[in-house]
Amino acid sequence: MFKLFLLGVGLLLLFEGILYFFLAGNLNTLLDQLRKVDPQKIKTISLIMILIGACLIYFTFRFYGDL
Repeated sequence: MFKLFLLGVGLLLLFEGILYFFLAGNLNTLLDQLRKVDPQKIKTISLIMILIGACLIYFTFRFYGDL
C-alpha cells in the first residue's frame, strides 16, 4: 500500500513538474487569467476532479486489488 502511495505522489510531482517546465514562459499570463475566474467555478472543477480521482482509485483497487 505504501509503495502505491509513493508511486502516486511521484507521478503527481512528475506531471506537475512537466507542466511548469513547459509553461514557465507563460506562467504569469496564465496566473493573471486564473485570477479572473470565479472562485466558485474553481471549487466546482476541483470537486469534480477529486470525485473522478477517488473513483479511479476505488475501481483500481476493486478490479486490480492485488497491487
